Amino acid sequence: MAFSMMQLFLLGALGPRIVDGLGISPTVLGLTTTVGFGAAAVLSPLGGQLVDRIGPRRCLVGLLLVSALALALIGAAPGAGFLLAAVALGGVPQALANPATNKAILATVPLERRGAVTGTKQSGVQLGAFVAGLPLAALAAATGWRGAVWTAAGAAVLAAVWAARALPADPPPKTAPAARAARGMIAWLAVFSLFLGCGIASVNTYLALYGTRRLGLGPTAAGALVAVLGVAGIAGRMGWSRLAGRPGRARWLPGSLATGAVGAALLLAVSSYAHAVAWFAAIAVGLLAVAANAVSMVLVMQRAAPGRAGQDSALVSAGFFAGFALGPPLFGLLADAGQYGAGWLLVAGEFAGAGAVALMWAARDRRSALRR
Repeated sequence: MAFSMMQLFLLGALGPRIVDGLGISPTVLGLTTTVGFGAAAVLSPLGGQLVDRIGPRRCLVGLLLVSALALALIGAAPGAGFLLAAVALGGVPQALANPATNKAILATVPLERRGAVTGTKQSGVQLGAFVAGLPLAALAAATGWRGAVWTAAGAAVLAAVWAARALPADPPPKTAPAARAARGMIAWLAVFSLFLGCGIASVNTYLALYGTRRLGLGPTAAGALVAVLGVAGIAGRMGWSRLAGRPGRARWLPGSLATGAVGAALLLAVSSYAHAVAWFAAIAVGLLAVAANAVSMVLVMQRAAPGRAGQDSALVSAGFFAGFALGPPLFGLLADAGQYGAGWLLVAGEFAGAGAVALMWAARDRRSALRR
C-alpha cells in the first residue's frame, strides 16, 4: 500500500524542489496528480476483475514492479511531458492496491480480526507519506530530488522480491453475483470517496508548497508537514478501522469522520494568520479525513459478495481516485492566484459533501435494516 501511493507523496513532499528543478508551475504539479489518479480511476474496474481472476499474490508482485518502474521514470524526467507520462504509469499500482490487499485479507484473516488488519493495511499509505516527508525529503536535501525518487524505486524492487517469496499462494477464484444491497452501498461509497478524494488529494499535493510560500518554512520543514499528516493518518486508520470492525459501528463512521474533517480544513485556512495552527490541522486531516477512507474499505469487505471483493473494492477506489484527479487542479488554480485560503475553504466544502453523502446512506441503510 505504501508503494502504490508513493509517487503522490513524493510529488507533494518534494514539490518545491521539483517545481524549481524542472521549471514547472504549481498548476502542472497539480496535473501530475490528475494524470496519475485519472489513470487509476479508469483502470480500477479492470484491476478489480484481474485480482478476482488471477489472485492477489500475483497482482501484488506486479504492483510493486510497476511502481518501481514508474518511480524510476519520474526520477529521470527531463521535463513536464515525460513527468506526466511516468506518473500515468503509476496509476496501474494504485488501481491494483486495494482490490489485491482486501482480497488477501479476506482469504487469510479471521472475521473478528479483519477490521484491525484492514486498518493496519490502509495505514501503509500513510507510512508512504511519512517516508516521503521525512527520510526521503532529507535525502533530497543531500542528493537532489532525483536521488530520493530513485531510492524509493530501488526499495520497491526489493519489496517485490520479498512479496514473491513470502505471500501465500493465490486461492482458486470464486464467482458470485453481487447482492442488490451491496451494489447500492458500493454506489454510495463511490460518491462519498469522490468528494473525500478531492479534499485529501489537495492537501497532500499542496500542503508542502503552502508551507514554503505562505508559512515561511524551508523545503525540509514543509516536507515534515506531510510526514506529520502521514503519522496521524496511520494512527487514525488503525484506530477507527478497529472500531469499525465491531458490529453496527461501521455504517456511521465514514460520514462522521468526513464531517469532522471540515474543521481540519478550516484550521488550514486560519493558519495563514496563525502559522503554528497548520501543524494541528495536518494532524486533524490525518486522524479524520484520511481515516475515513480506510473505514470505507472495512465496510466493503464486510458486505462484499463472495468472489467480488476485488471488483467492489475497485469500484469504491475508482471514486476515490477520480476525486484525487479532480481536486488538485481546482486547488491549483487558486494556488496560482495566491488564494490558498480560498483553496482550503474549497477543501472544507469537499469534506462536507463527503460527510453528507455518507450520512444519508447510513440513515437509509439503518431504515432498511429495521424493516428487515
